[in-house]
Amino acid sequence: MRAFGNRPFVISLASAVLLFLYAPLIVIVIFSFNDSDYTGLPFNGVTLRWYAELLSDSKILGSIWNSVYVGLGVVVLSVTFGLPAAIALERYEFPGKGLFRRIVMLPIVLPGIITGVALLSFYLTLHLRLSLHTIMLGQGTALMCITITEVFARLQQMGKSQSEAAVNLGANEWEVFRHVTLPGIKSSLFGAMLIAFSISFDEIAVTFLLTGRENTLPMTLWSLLRREVTPEVNAASTLIIAVSVILIVIGMYASRGKGAAGNGAH
Repeated sequence: MRAFGNRPFVISLASAVLLFLYAPLIVIVIFSFNDSDYTGLPFNGVTLRWYAELLSDSKILGSIWNSVYVGLGVVVLSVTFGLPAAIALERYEFPGKGLFRRIVMLPIVLPGIITGVALLSFYLTLHLRLSLHTIMLGQGTALMCITITEVFARLQQMGKSQSEAAVNLGANEWEVFRHVTLPGIKSSLFGAMLIAFSISFDEIAVTFLLTGRENTLPMTLWSLLRREVTPEVNAASTLIIAVSVILIVIGMYASRGKGAAGNGAH
């Protein structure tokens, strides 16, 4: 079948779109190596001193640890509540199942500012002090749907034949989960964990409304940008971009690639 459209034109158009989307990120990366005290032209030479200053900045290092701590907590919450929810959606019938499948996506579909305002009002009603833990709860609520959708999709690919066979052989619910369900979904679950951590690490809308005295890395960079854009901020942004891309690529590969290959082999 002949390809639709003019191939060189389609390639040029796609390249222009990608350039438009990623040009700002490319600029950030380039100027993080600029040997100048200011972000902008001229480019005075290549240097790594902004990365060295970044690694010696206790404020930024502390905010990085806070972001990692929140991200790990979000992963724990998303797995603790998302995994059983996904299994229940795929394995069992209960009243309102169809509605639940749609509502579970609502926190991530809604704008982050709406989710943040709703959670802030809820926390104030309960008289909870804003802290890293309120950020963790807020992000975990929004990102739980990633675990649910990824694991639910993998369970549907697996089908119920293996679980039913295990039950017929005398296995109880825990043995079925441990020896059949978990090995089948572990790559998808691992991918969902990485994606949730990556999104949590650089999330700012919900974090901005729920943060207390301790700041995550995006909030620290925001406070620095309000004063002046320095190459140190570019260096920190470059590291965030690199980590986010690596985590998302690994997560997508784990949740799609290996599982698909395994299913094809069977």
